[in-house]
Amino acid sequence: MANELENKELIDKLPKEGVHCYPANPSKITTNRVVSVIFFVIGLFLFFIGLLKIDDTNMIVKIALLVVGGLSCIISLLVFAQSFLIAKFRVAVDYNEKNVVLRYRYSKIAIPFENFDGRDGTPDQAEAIIDKNFKKGTTFYLVLDDVFEDACYQTSSSDLESVDDFKQLREECFAIAEAYGARNSKDKVKFYYEKDNVEKDTGSTEIDALIEETKAEKKADEEAEAAKRAEEQAAREAEEAAAKAAAEAEGAEEDASEADSDKDEE
Repeated sequence: MANELENKELIDKLPKEGVHCYPANPSKITTNRVVSVIFFVIGLFLFFIGLLKIDDTNMIVKIALLVVGGLSCIISLLVFAQSFLIAKFRVAVDYNEKNVVLRYRYSKIAIPFENFDGRDGTPDQAEAIIDKNFKKGTTFYLVLDDVFEDACYQTSSSDLESVDDFKQLREECFAIAEAYGARNSKDKVKFYYEKDNVEKDTGSTEIDALIEETKAEKKADEEAEAAKRAEEQAAREAEEAAAKAAAEAEGAEEDASEADSDKDEE
């Protein structure tokens, strides 16, 4: 099935060996570690409070403290340990084994090239709200899909170490998907958001165009802000010059008045 979809010419252009690893965003790794340590300390405190409530007649409170504290400690330890795993790589392209590999919690999920499709993704409702209100730059999304299995994963430019890493991963995934052709199979699993008989050809320049557009908008905003500051500075200077001229004119009038007074006295 997969062999009929492969493009030998495009496959020959792909690297023959090597593993390209894409680590997670360092700020996310640091945040996960700090938050997990804080919750571990809180959980440990609640757990010991539960243990010390020996004479407490309310066993429900005692059990609740033990359960909440214990779960908090366990989950914090798991998150802390997982931060070291994604620091090695969040997504990897393994040309030796012909797999796209991603880390999902403590699992390594390998999608064979002949089953793989990479395409642009979209944020869910929660991610869209976060992107709109809390993130300054544009976040890009990439779907990593095993088209013959009921499995579909998504990563984003904010998940990886840099936007350049995301762009390189996107280019590699698109090249693999195009070369092996699994995305074109009639036997692929269809998801509810996919429309039949609609082919989406998102070229590798699309994300570059979006990035350039974002840069242009940012540059235009900076230029407009600089122009506004220049206008405000010019207005302040004009006001200062006018005030200075008015003060000088007032001083001249006072001098003239004093001179007239002196003449009258004489």
